[in-house]
Amino acid sequence: MNVVSDGMEPYPRDLTGYGAHPPNAKWPGDARLAVQIVLNYEEGSEYSIPDGDGFSETYLTEVPGATLGAGRRDLIVESIYEYGSRAGFWRLMRLFSERALPVTIFGAALALERNPEAASAIREAGYDVCAHGWRWVGFHEMNEEQEREEMRRAIESIAQTTGERPYGWYCRYAPSENTRRLVVEEGGFLYDSDAYNDDLPYWDRVGGKAHLVIPYTLDANDMKFSVAPGFTSPSGYFEYLRDTFDVLYREGATHPKMMSVGLHCRLAGRPGRTAALERFLDYVLAHERVWIARRIDIARHWIANHPAGSF
Repeated sequence: MNVVSDGMEPYPRDLTGYGAHPPNAKWPGDARLAVQIVLNYEEGSEYSIPDGDGFSETYLTEVPGATLGAGRRDLIVESIYEYGSRAGFWRLMRLFSERALPVTIFGAALALERNPEAASAIREAGYDVCAHGWRWVGFHEMNEEQEREEMRRAIESIAQTTGERPYGWYCRYAPSENTRRLVVEEGGFLYDSDAYNDDLPYWDRVGGKAHLVIPYTLDANDMKFSVAPGFTSPSGYFEYLRDTFDVLYREGATHPKMMSVGLHCRLAGRPGRTAALERFLDYVLAHERVWIARRIDIARHWIANHPAGSF
């Protein structure tokens, strides 16, 4: 519950959450831990000169912070992103298929439009697509009408390319103050993942309506290969994922939790990083009482077993 600030308005942040007594998640199979793998598919929807942005993408590349400046087309960055859709995506899809792993795609709609073969592979694999915008651009910079239109275009596009509308929403890094309200007002979403503040799903209240939030991760995430301080070697990446799993698995003996793993085609899809990811996934699969699930499965489980107002 939010406390009153300065005797006037309720404080807009919840710093308490579940506190010392998180609920029993009641994961299927009496699992001690739910592991949720996210593959971000963004290549072809990022900032670029050909798409009229006036500058090239600078974020989550192999050359962090490098920029040619406004008005200059950065062919190196474009090529790095192209690796994700041309090679990295397929390497990761093979890895998941060989292990029969369910995966959630954080899909930027335009990126999927521009690679119908990838969209078809996602559909055939049975992966769910959480909408990652129509383009992979900053929502915090949009006004309310622009953001509403971006959401509408993303829903319609993903439904067309994959055969099913998205039931989850996740922005590029930072949502605006309008985002969650717009997600709720749209009416067809089951959850959003624009939060990093818990190890379990939780209910928020937006405009008088209950809304499910399934937190994501920026730490157990391959993005840290391209930001500082971050992962500097595949072994460090593996160790961090393994240690995260071990702590949550141990806690799960009494308080089952959820672990999100964030991946990007152009980052984890590089051979040296894929090798570390393989080691981690095989480590997870060697444990009993682990539920590896799509994000939509976790949402439906939480709605069915922990309805709004149950705690």
